[in-house]
Amino acid sequence: MDLILWRHAEAEDWHEGCDDLARSLTPRGEKQAKRMAAWLDRQLPEGTRILCSPARRCEQTVLALGRKYKLREEIAPHATGDELLAAAGWPHGKSVIVLVGHQPALGQAVARLLGLQQDSCAVRKGSVWWLRTRERDGEEQTVMVTVQAPELL
Repeated sequence: MDLILWRHAEAEDWHEGCDDLARSLTPRGEKQAKRMAAWLDRQLPEGTRILCSPARRCEQTVLALGRKYKLREEIAPHATGDELLAAAGWPHGKSVIVLVGHQPALGQAVARLLGLQQDSCAVRKGSVWWLRTRERDGEEQTVMVTVQAPELL
């Protein structure tokens, strides 16, 4: 199974009294989303399932890809890394899955899958972490396929 974790692009800052789910991408964030979406579109096979947090900034990020997606409450800003992995069906899902979500849950999922000592790792805004599960010698392994940042595309 391939799991692509895509953090939403740069968004407006949170401030007291604002609706976190309603925060929009900044102009820089819109450029990041377009750049990463163009790269992803060339890489993703047909039939890729795309799951997106209901937060506006995530939906704006995924809209740049121009593919069908589903909003999923279980990957909203309050989610944990384990909840993201469960929503994706990791590690036994049948298709390529793209999850568009938030920190710290994305970093928690990466840390768990790669067996890092810390509970989480930094996932930059707009970046993609592409992981794959495979079986070798009767043991299930997680392989890092690539990490991409929009600034480097």
